[in-house]
Amino acid sequence: MPGWRDDDHLAAYNAFRASCRPIAAQHGLPSESKALGTSLRDPCRIAKGLELTDEGKAKAFFEEHFLPLRISRLGEGEGFVTGYYEPVLDGSRTQTDIYNVPVYRRPSNLFVRGAKPNSAGLPNKGQVFRKIGRRKLVPYYDRAEIEDGVIAGRGLEICWLKDQTDLLFAQIQGSARVRLADGSTVRINYDAHNGYPYTPVGRILIDRGIIPKEQMSMQKIRDWMAQNPDGAKELRRQNRSYVFFREVQLSDKDEAVGAQGVPLTPGRSIAVDKALHVYGTPFFIEGELPIESEQSRTPFRRLMIAQDTGSAIVGPARADLYFGAGADAGRVSGRLRHNMRFVMLVPRSLDPVARGRRMPVPDERPSEKIAKLFPQVDPQKENSAAKPVDASAAPAAQNAPVAKPVPLPEPRRGIKAENETRRHRHYRHHRTYR
Repeated sequence: MPGWRDDDHLAAYNAFRASCRPIAAQHGLPSESKALGTSLRDPCRIAKGLELTDEGKAKAFFEEHFLPLRISRLGEGEGFVTGYYEPVLDGSRTQTDIYNVPVYRRPSNLFVRGAKPNSAGLPNKGQVFRKIGRRKLVPYYDRAEIEDGVIAGRGLEICWLKDQTDLLFAQIQGSARVRLADGSTVRINYDAHNGYPYTPVGRILIDRGIIPKEQMSMQKIRDWMAQNPDGAKELRRQNRSYVFFREVQLSDKDEAVGAQGVPLTPGRSIAVDKALHVYGTPFFIEGELPIESEQSRTPFRRLMIAQDTGSAIVGPARADLYFGAGADAGRVSGRLRHNMRFVMLVPRSLDPVARGRRMPVPDERPSEKIAKLFPQVDPQKENSAAKPVDASAAPAAQNAPVAKPVPLPEPRRGIKAENETRRHRHYRHHRTYR
């Protein structure tokens, strides 16, 4: 792995040991359905008794207890990374003329299917409802309704910020430090969401041609919103997702706590897809990133530890790199949207080859001959073709000949024909989903 020998393995080892505390404490729990399952218990129990201070010994620990496994999406050679950080914002414990944007805690009538009602940090995916009475469940309020004050005055306010843009970025990052006038700090962390899918506001600005894709960054979004307050309000509400926070008792020296429940390590912690990966898994991520400046291509070859997750982090080789707190961390993380190579370190107790033999894989794509019998139709073109013709705009269209549907040939009989048809049905479903 290029760059493996030059990395700071001791820093990675210390981050790994932090993840091992909750892993090694697990006893008698059934193995998870994910590929790694509970295989991290063995190296974690070993690491628990090794307080290493030597760089070489930390490197040897990973080489002795793990095997490197290159991962990516099927058909792709590289993964994709973004960055995140903890914003530092000015705020107030009470509402004033300057600080009038509330930071809400989780409402008591918010219900997440399958989650314990009083648990901290509800899943950021899944069905979310608003309870009316004892039995009735309806969709929870979206961002526009909440910004318009539908839950105001219920005692849910943790603190108050200057503007909605500050709140939006705190919600995107999942945590924030709110500085008060007396010099103290309120630490807030993600606690729940309102059930609507997250819509990236940056993507909307790209699609509208407002900010070119190659120039997109969080700072560009902030600048545009500051210059266009009316447009910023409309843009925010395109993202109907809304995050509720909880106040956490952390000092200014403590880092934000990730979804695993351990403090994050700047430059070593990553958020991954929790549906696929297990917290505590080491990933060696290699490539070039604009760390020094927007135009720089700084080599990045570093062992990172999975300790967090996010609703936008989807896929096997997909990670959000944590850079710490403050404006500098925000500038670096805000310009990251880059392809990188991923190597997952798998505990030696787990044989990935043997496990892979039992893993279901998609059927083969249909042959060209079979695919021609079932042409793919673009829904947008199909809908536009089905619209009624305006007689005044296109009078010739009324007399145009109507094409008769051509009947498809009968499918071939036999096992081979049935298998090809079955493969096509799977392929058609897969294409429709994507």
